[in-house]
Order: sequence, then structure tokens, then C-alpha cells
Amino acid sequence: MRPLIIGVAGGSGSGKTTVVDYICDHFGPDNILRLEHDSYYRDLGHLSFEERIKMNFDHPSSLETELLIRHLNALMQGYPVEVPSYDFEAHTRKEESTTAKPTQVILLDGILIFSEPDLLELMDIKIFVDTDDDIRLLRRLKRDIRKRGRSVESVFEQYEKFVRPMHLEFVEPSKRYADVIIPRGGKNKVAREMVISMIEKKLSETE
Repeated sequence: MRPLIIGVAGGSGSGKTTVVDYICDHFGPDNILRLEHDSYYRDLGHLSFEERIKMNFDHPSSLETELLIRHLNALMQGYPVEVPSYDFEAHTRKEESTTAKPTQVILLDGILIFSEPDLLELMDIKIFVDTDDDIRLLRRLKRDIRKRGRSVESVFEQYEKFVRPMHLEFVEPSKRYADVIIPRGGKNKVAREMVISMIEKKLSETE
């Protein structure tokens, strides 16, 4: 049976992780595989660190989406894949990878997944998590400082130079492809429950 592929998109700091975690907790690790688009950032190890930090990581070209698509096709055919691991502090791909095996549900998570037509075609359910810009910025600030070793100044500089312009050019317009838009972020319990019901209905139709 072909896996059900669910895409969860939305701006940086919108609450995608909360929604994804909720779905994963509901179905359990044996039934669902989570793939993060962020894992597929291109390896910049051939550049100096000074060059790496100047790159635009919010443009679709910064991600090796073609590899993700190959992995999805392999998983749909029943084959395991080696998912790359990315170092967000060094901006390089790590040597180690993670083995991902086919499951009943595959959940894609990423800000740009709806802006890639070939990737979009593979999704059975498309969910967009929508949150106000100021809230998203605050969440991104906290995350990048705590988890990615960034300074306040570098986060704001990146936001003004890359994050906001790319959001307006790619992320926000891609919202029109969503089957479900979750307003007010990931803590919208009613919307989360509705998404679970939709997934369960889709699964029952494929049995």
C-alpha cells in the first residue's frame, strides 16, 4: 500500500513543529515517518565559514529538494533511505545519516515544501500553519539563539535580509495550495483535531 504523504508548511516560527509533534504522537512512531526539509540543506563544506554565513538559507535553491523527492519515491516503493543530517552552526552536512524505513504515513515538514511543484505533486494532504509575523519573529529569535548558537544581531540581520523577503516571495504565496490552513499557530486545538480526523479518513479510504 502506498504511504499517505502529508505536508505541513508555514513560515519560520509559525508552529509547524507543534502540529507535526501532535500528529506524530497521535499515530505513534511505528506508523508515521517524519521527514524535515531542513535535513536536506545543501552541503556548504567547500566554502569558508565566512562565506557560508552570508548564504541565503531561505531560498528554495539552498535545499537539495531533488534528493528528498528521490527518497520519497524510494519510500513509496518500499525501500529504506539514508536521510542526511545538517549542522546548523557550521552550515555543513554531517557525515552521519539516519536510516528511514517506509511507514503507513510520511509527514513532510518545511517552510518551502509547497513552493516546489514536483514535491507538491506527491502530497495527499497539505496543511499550512498560519501565524502573525511578529510572533513568528520572536519564536525564531528564541530558537536560533538557544538551538543554533546565533547572536541576537545575526538573527535580526538574517531576518531583514533573507527571511522576510523570502517569506513574502515564496512561503506566503504557497499558502494557496493548502487543503487546510490552521490559523493562530500550532496551539489551535480544534484545527489539530480536524486534521487528525482528515488523516484517519484518508487512511480508511486506502485500506
